[in-house]
Amino acid sequence: MPKFLLLKHYTGTTAPMTEWTPGEVDAHMQFQRDLVQEIADNGELVRVDALTGPPLAKIVTYGGPGAAPVVTDGPFPESKEFLAGYFMIDVDSAERAYEIAAKASAAPGAGGVPFNERIEVREVMWTSPVGDN
Repeated sequence: MPKFLLLKHYTGTTAPMTEWTPGEVDAHMQFQRDLVQEIADNGELVRVDALTGPPLAKIVTYGGPGAAPVVTDGPFPESKEFLAGYFMIDVDSAERAYEIAAKASAAPGAGGVPFNERIEVREVMWTSPVGDN
């Protein structure tokens, strides 16, 4: 079965999460937990993680022979958009990956309205021979 990476870009059509009520945040997070449990129960979940916000993201490039890596705050090609986290799933088809991504996109936002979070779907083309896959 192919593996897919679902990248959660926290840019929805409702108000930013920083403007949500505590109840709206709780409803959103419960939706996320329920979705993770559903995918796990289906045997499709490989891994899921949340990521830190853009201020902690760094760009690292090779510094040259014997030199330290070059670490900067940008520029970011995506203008420091907020990559909130990811799901790695192992499903039967791209269509199933799209179905899961659409469900994740529908998580409730401000006022309980679907957040319409952008979910980028990428097929994993190679699996590392090191560690768990």
